Amino acid sequence: MKKIIITCGLLLIIGSAFAQNWSYDKVHSRIGFAINFLTVSDVYGSFRSVDITVSATKPDFSDASVQLTADVNSINSEFDQRDEELKSADFFDAAKYAQITFKSTGIKRIKGNVYTLTGDLTMHGVTKPVSLELTYNGTTTNPFNKKTVAGFKVIGSFKRSDFGLGAGFPAPMLADIARLDGNVILNAN
Repeated sequence: MKKIIITCGLLLIIGSAFAQNWSYDKVHSRIGFAINFLTVSDVYGSFRSVDITVSATKPDFSDASVQLTADVNSINSEFDQRDEELKSADFFDAAKYAQITFKSTGIKRIKGNVYTLTGDLTMHGVTKPVSLELTYNGTTTNPFNKKTVAGFKVIGSFKRSDFGLGAGFPAPMLADIARLDGNVILNAN
């Protein structure tokens, strides 16, 4: 009986030792998007100002809780005129809705290090549930600052019409499905 109590105590200590909060490494990460234009080519962009926080108690992140905020005014499609149009009332309406947010509601392992991350995506004043594919690439120690970092790949899609984005731009001029693509490094706090 004493061995069982000691073993349970050690497991609790080990489990609580991992319980961590993680923050977004802005220098080594990218949250991007792509959308098809005129059915012949994809247009790409990203957000320069993003904040992500993650908390997890398990080393495989299978119980992770994720919150993301992106500044709409930081949108970058590598063409200033298009960026201004995306910030306008025709699309994101940055003057009225300055942030895009995601708050996770669950995570479920698909296979190995691949998960389905579900949550509520809010943009342009509309909140909808989305499912994203999250691949956990592992953890390592950053040789420069000696801190633990974790890497992830996130992909998914949403209908822009569900959020009232670009209603004056029908498909096939601009596809209704927008794809999300992120490569994220998190720093252990």
